[in-house]
Amino acid sequence: MALSSASASSSAITPVLLVGVDFGLPHFDAELEELGLLAQTAGMQPVARITCKRKAPDAALFIGSGKADELRTLAQMHGAVEVLFDQSLSPAQQRNLERHIELPVNDRTLLILEIFAQRARSHEGKLQVELAKLQYVSTRLVRRWSHLERQTGGIGARGGPGEKQIELDRRMIGDAIKRTRERLVKVKRQRSTQRRQRERRDTFNISLVGYTNAGKSTLFNALVKARAYAADQLFATLDTTTRQLYLADAARSVSLSDTVGFIRDLPHGLVDAFQATLQEAVDADLLLHVVDASNPDFPEQMAQVERVLQEIGASDIPQILVFNKLDALPEERRPSVLVDQYEVGGQLLSRLFVSARSGEGLDHLRRALSARLLAAHEDMTPAGALELPDALP
Repeated sequence: MALSSASASSSAITPVLLVGVDFGLPHFDAELEELGLLAQTAGMQPVARITCKRKAPDAALFIGSGKADELRTLAQMHGAVEVLFDQSLSPAQQRNLERHIELPVNDRTLLILEIFAQRARSHEGKLQVELAKLQYVSTRLVRRWSHLERQTGGIGARGGPGEKQIELDRRMIGDAIKRTRERLVKVKRQRSTQRRQRERRDTFNISLVGYTNAGKSTLFNALVKARAYAADQLFATLDTTTRQLYLADAARSVSLSDTVGFIRDLPHGLVDAFQATLQEAVDADLLLHVVDASNPDFPEQMAQVERVLQEIGASDIPQILVFNKLDALPEERRPSVLVDQYEVGGQLLSRLFVSARSGEGLDHLRRALSARLLAAHEDMTPAGALELPDALP
C-alpha cells in the first residue's frame, strides 16, 4: 500500500487522483472537498478529481472497466502516482483496480487510518491506531500481492512458498492484534482507575464532541486556558485532554475533556479501537456538541456525530449544542439571538452561538454550564434540555 510510504515523508508531496461514486446517497460530496482535505492532511496534493454515478458498485472494479480506463488516462495526464477513492473498497476491488490502472489504489478508510497514525501522540492513541491498521491490513492479505499468491509445485500438488507466506503473514498479524489488544486492556484499566478517582471527588464531567474541524480544541483552549494543539485541519486532535474548568457563577470546578473529532464513514475499526478514548464521552454528565456554524453542511455533520454517539452508547447523555465559528458567518447569516433551542431527533436542545477564536458568546456558555452544574448538584433537573438562566437573552 503506497499510502504509508508516500505520507511518511513530509517533504515529498504525493500527487493523487480523487474518485467519488454517487450511489444516490444524500451525503454524497460532489466536489470531493472533504476527501481533498483528508488527502492534504496526509501530506498529499490532489491534482485531479472525478465523479460518476452508479446504481451499485461493480463487483470486480467498483466503477466498471470503462471508467477504470478513464481513470488510468486521467492519472497519466495529470501525473498522479496514486488513486484515492471516497468510498471503502473490498480487498478484491482494490487489487483489481491496481492491476487495471497500474497505480496504487487506496480508499477513504486507509486514508483516515494513516492520518490517525501520523497524529497520535499518547501511548494509548498509538496503540489504538496500530490495532485499527492491523485489523484493516488483515483483511487485505489473501491474494493482495502477487508474491503471496499460490504457486504450483511438487508432484501434482497445489501450494508452495506463496501459500506458506500468506499463512505466515496472517499468523504474524493475528499475534500482533492479540498483543495490541492486551496492551490496550491495561491502558483502559488505568483510565478506569483515573475515572473512578474523579468520581470519588464528586467531579462533574463535561466532554466536547463534534465533527472534525468544528473548533473543539480552540474552544477547549479558550475555556480552560490550555495549550492543546489546535489547527484549521481535519483531525488536529486525536488524544483526549482533560482539564479543570472553574465556573464562577457556580463557585465550583468541572472536568472538561476534549475528544477526537468524528467524520462521515468513520471506519468501524477506529470506533472499536478508540473505545477507550471515546469512553470519556460515554461517562460524561454533559456533552458539548460543537458544530461548525459556518459550514453549510452542518446538519449532515451533526447527524454523523449523533450516529457515532449512538454507536458508542452515549446518545442518551444530555447535550448542549455549541454553534462555533460565529466570527466566520457573513452578516446576513448571523443569528438575531445567541441563545435559543434547536431540534435534534425530535428533542429540543439548548443552542448557543459562540466564537472560540474571538471569545464572543463564551460568557453565555459559562453561565449555561454553571446553571447545569447547579441543577445537577441539587438533583432537580431531569435528563433532557438544559434550563438556561433567566438573565440570558
